[in-house]
Amino acid sequence: MKRGLIAATGVAAMLVSVAACGASGDGSDVAGSGGKGKTLTVWFMSGSNPPEWTKKVQAEFEKKTGAKLKVEIQQWNGIQQKLTTALSEQNPPDVVEIGNTQTAAYAKAGALADLGDLKKEIGADWSESINMAAIVDDQQVALPWYVGNRVVIYNKKIWADAGIKDTPKTRDEFFSDLDAISKKTEAEPLYLPGQNWYFFDGLTIGQGAQLVKNEGGKWVSNLADSKVAKAAQIYKKYQSFSKAPKDKDEATPQQADIFAKGKTGAIIAMGYEAGTAIKANPQIQDQIGYFTIPGETPGKPEGVFLGGSNLAVAGGSKKQELAKEFLRIALSKDNDGQMVKEAGWTPKTPSSASLAKESPAAAAAAPAVAGGGTTPLIPEWAAVENAPNPIKSYLTAVLNGKSPDGAAKQIEGEINKRLSQKQ
Repeated sequence: MKRGLIAATGVAAMLVSVAACGASGDGSDVAGSGGKGKTLTVWFMSGSNPPEWTKKVQAEFEKKTGAKLKVEIQQWNGIQQKLTTALSEQNPPDVVEIGNTQTAAYAKAGALADLGDLKKEIGADWSESINMAAIVDDQQVALPWYVGNRVVIYNKKIWADAGIKDTPKTRDEFFSDLDAISKKTEAEPLYLPGQNWYFFDGLTIGQGAQLVKNEGGKWVSNLADSKVAKAAQIYKKYQSFSKAPKDKDEATPQQADIFAKGKTGAIIAMGYEAGTAIKANPQIQDQIGYFTIPGETPGKPEGVFLGGSNLAVAGGSKKQELAKEFLRIALSKDNDGQMVKEAGWTPKTPSSASLAKESPAAAAAAPAVAGGGTTPLIPEWAAVENAPNPIKSYLTAVLNGKSPDGAAKQIEGEINKRLSQKQ
């Protein structure tokens, strides 16, 4: 999944006309012959829709409804402006993909249709942690399409050379294994740059912490929370096993390219990054293994950031029922299974976790889903992530010797400034 940060600032102001457009489909666009002569337009982001899944869903939809499906691929760069404009027009795309942490901004602007009844019909058993990013003010404004979370991708040869016979079940066991690699091999135990802030967000989730808090009716930084500080200290311990720069993120350089050289014990990464490593060095393929990021105690994985996309129906679409029929098909258990098998995404239901066996990365990711979460699901959060991301600066400050409390005092003014920006 390759995506740039999409700032949602200004979405509400640019979508004031959406509510007036309404969601008043005439009811004639139902499945079966009701779709004949109609075309449903769907926007997917580049790289999101796997080819076999797309072919399968399109064939099922067109056969069942008699309508045509028009898939339009969009680029992440600049999508905020383009989607904002499209959703405020008289004839918007009927179904749109929206990054899960950006959904709240569009929902607050009244741009998305209520899908509560459809969720009950097709997603009653979806994991709550995956669905929560599709709920805004207790309203189901979208449906989760795909989600991925980080796992440990490790070099089995290096671990064997260090005398390690099994994967760790607790955080302390993981640290012990990394220490063994450091002492018994020439490899770098872990490649963890100082600003892999999505991993840090997972650690804060594992500590039961939030990066922001509501104070007097407005959102402010919560970096000074002792639980956030504990997460920062855990991150610092992980980073002590790495020679990676403290002021760079996992994409600068691409950590998968570093791992591909075969001199790194492990990286904490999205499962698809193994494919990037294999492409860079095909000889490493048989050396790659995966395991769930372990937490403090056995059987309870570390908290993880659940990143992915939702599918939503435009509030102004005149094909509401046809759009919902598309979602019934696209998000069916069978087609969800196809997404897991073809793209390696995390299963949305505990009962479908067995599908992940065909994808070792997905199998490693699945156990952590129940305890996973996201960045704060508020429209104000989008501005916080804009470059230069202050959470990254906070991590670098901690790694360079500042106490978590001192780093928080240094950074929280900038976070509060961004949280106060008008949406």
